[in-house]
Amino acid sequence: MLVESWGTIEFRDAWRRQRELVDAILHQDHPDTLVLCEHPSVITLGRATQQGSVLAQRELLAMRNIDVIEIDRGGEATVHNPGQLVGYPIFNLQRTKPDLHWFLRTVEQSIIDALASFGLESGRVQGLTGVWIDQQRKICAIGIHCSRWITSHGFALNVHNDLSLFSDIVPCGITDRGVTSLEREREHCPDMPEVQAAVVESFRINFR
Repeated sequence: MLVESWGTIEFRDAWRRQRELVDAILHQDHPDTLVLCEHPSVITLGRATQQGSVLAQRELLAMRNIDVIEIDRGGEATVHNPGQLVGYPIFNLQRTKPDLHWFLRTVEQSIIDALASFGLESGRVQGLTGVWIDQQRKICAIGIHCSRWITSHGFALNVHNDLSLFSDIVPCGITDRGVTSLEREREHCPDMPEVQAAVVESFRINFR
């Protein structure tokens, strides 16, 4: 597994570069690649997004320089903004296990393991993809696209980002649970390079 760090990158640019990686894996036998990055503030809408999931008026969001982008991943509405670790595992599942359920659960486990390395216990909620604290507060959203068994899109782990933007949407279409971050849950929040290193290590272990 290769690891690429794209730093802070506009969402549309990252989406284009993901498609280029998918093409390279499909046609050039490029290695599976885990991309890590951050995005300027943006709202993305997955294929399952229900009408009314964006609560703020689009005009007001535009005045705040916040784009709303419809994309081809699964799931519903979510937020990306600085201080959130976004990961795009561009993997050919035919090299490991062609099973999307297994892939999603393994991504979840990788995040759970990374958080545990900082002393934060997290887990799953039955029927709801992602990683949760106390089954009530989502700390990591997950939404993927898969074509010809090659995955794209991925996870968004809240580290020390501003959570107020989540009030502009119905996060992942869920109304009875909240969102949280590593900073909110831990008195001493690790910095982003530490979190990146922990995530990479857990991905290497779980996807070996």
